[in-house]
Amino acid sequence: MNSYSDPPSGTASPITRLVEAFHRLPGIGPKSAQRLAYHVLRAPETEAKDLAEALMEVKRSIVLCERCQDLTSESPCRICLDLSRDRTSICVVEEPLDVRAIERTRGHHGLYHVLHGVISPTDGIGPEDLKIQELLARLRDIDTEVSEVIVATNPNLEGEATSMYLGRLLRPLGIRVTRLARGLPAGADLEYADDVTLGRALEFRQEVQ
Repeated sequence: MNSYSDPPSGTASPITRLVEAFHRLPGIGPKSAQRLAYHVLRAPETEAKDLAEALMEVKRSIVLCERCQDLTSESPCRICLDLSRDRTSICVVEEPLDVRAIERTRGHHGLYHVLHGVISPTDGIGPEDLKIQELLARLRDIDTEVSEVIVATNPNLEGEATSMYLGRLLRPLGIRVTRLARGLPAGADLEYADDVTLGRALEFRQEVQ
């Protein structure tokens, strides 16, 4: 008997559900979703089980760092706890992947703060939807040593809008607010920038106007 026979009318088959699940992932089109689904179908049961368990484990064990809002298995994260890091500098990025991109350059020795997005009125995302209040709380802490915030949002319209908003918000606190230099091409994403370009952009950062 065929174990992949059609389900009762009105319900999606397991294969269709799997294809749709992969298609919901960012950057996965319909054809890629189908290829992934059929790869899982043809793979040994142990491989499929490992994938399912890895997905569930990451959902159970990964949390947001209480300080920088990065993804971590323990809070505070290892970077926030590292006493060798420069406590006077915080690099603000859009997403957790951007932290990894900047770390690869070895050009930033300070701390981080992850916004989890950018201001985008067309998508209905305002400042209140980002981790900006958490950043302000860190900067207003009586024990803070931060003297510079490096805004490392992507060089596109939304990234620029977020950068200018943060500049207006943070300068009254007496903190220097800088922006990555224009070594990054307009419209590029940090996670795809090569290490040299990103390192130079970090080194030659500019004041946020």
